[in-house]
Amino acid sequence: MDTALAQLAHRRRTLPEHAEIARLRDSRTHLASDLVGADTSVSDLEREQRQAEHDLDPVRARLDRNQRRVADGSVGDPRALSSLIEEIDHLKRRIDTLEDAELEVMQQLETASEDREKLRREAAELDTQLAILSAKRDQQLRELEVEMSDRQVVREGIVPLLPKPLITLYDKIAATHAGVGAAELRARRCTGCQLELNSADLRGFAAAAADEVLRCEECGRILVRTPESGL
Repeated sequence: MDTALAQLAHRRRTLPEHAEIARLRDSRTHLASDLVGADTSVSDLEREQRQAEHDLDPVRARLDRNQRRVADGSVGDPRALSSLIEEIDHLKRRIDTLEDAELEVMQQLETASEDREKLRREAAELDTQLAILSAKRDQQLRELEVEMSDRQVVREGIVPLLPKPLITLYDKIAATHAGVGAAELRARRCTGCQLELNSADLRGFAAAAADEVLRCEECGRILVRTPESGL
């Protein structure tokens, strides 16, 4: 029972889903950081676009006002009119420059938004994978817990059938051997430490009484004799 319990505990600790979930969570953490950067980039570019539009509005308004003054003939002085026409040309160049800058920002914003959407899709996909894996892992853990509980009930039914001094010795040994204090002696080999016993020990074990407690000289576990022990 204790060997089975130890194996179940090992399976519980080493489920493949544990490592895969850890890997995906690590990827999700890095992706979350990338998303923060992507959100910041989009926000900055949106602000730049608003500022570019804000810068253009007064220039366009001034150009429109000056063009109306030229068109309606309200400026009669030739020098003032010439100066106004020069300013109109300057404003047009200024608008072209500002519009080019705004267009570049808009293109950058479009690219940044696409990159952010891609990261969001990747994050959603990782979240889905994590949810599926976590559910699978949790189901396996529940099944293992049930099996371990059943084994523990059987173990508790066995303990009262054995002498208390033997149980005390067993538990003391088990504390330093992964919870299992006994091992089968099979083909002259201790299945606990996997070492073959020497001839002298084997002769002594072969001559020992059936109820004598035998110990492995190498690992100290209690040895359980069976017809396959090779004695």
